[in-house]
Amino acid sequence: MGLLTVLKKIKQKEKELRLLMLGLDNAGKTTILKQFNGEDITTISPTLGFNIQTLIYKEYKLNIWDIGGQKTLRTYWRNYYEENDAVIWVIDSSDIRRIDDCKLELKSLLEEEKLAGATFLVFANKQDLEGSKSSEEIIKIKS
Repeated sequence: MGLLTVLKKIKQKEKELRLLMLGLDNAGKTTILKQFNGEDITTISPTLGFNIQTLIYKEYKLNIWDIGGQKTLRTYWRNYYEENDAVIWVIDSSDIRRIDDCKLELKSLLEEEKLAGATFLVFANKQDLEGSKSSEEIIKIKS
């Protein structure tokens, strides 16, 4: 389900949304967010904690929480689960050696009670890199 579909599902009077962007480290979460915002992406370093960006899309105000994906930070993700309208799960399509870790973390998120009402978007990033897997190929990989 794409971002537009998520937005269409929301009542017209609810114009401010909270989105949580998660994924393993180096999946490209911060790069995606900066590109959406028209910012320079030539010097991006790993997110040690979180970034918050507010984007205006049409008449919507999107408050996007980009949380670091290093293994040591993942236990802190649960501090951000409440009151999210959507979760954007970013996969590095070129990092197949960690796809099992990625699937386990996503499965854990899908089982989180505090995220039960949130819409999930799985974003297969880095499709442009040589050796990356397509969305269809990623779905077929068995854990």
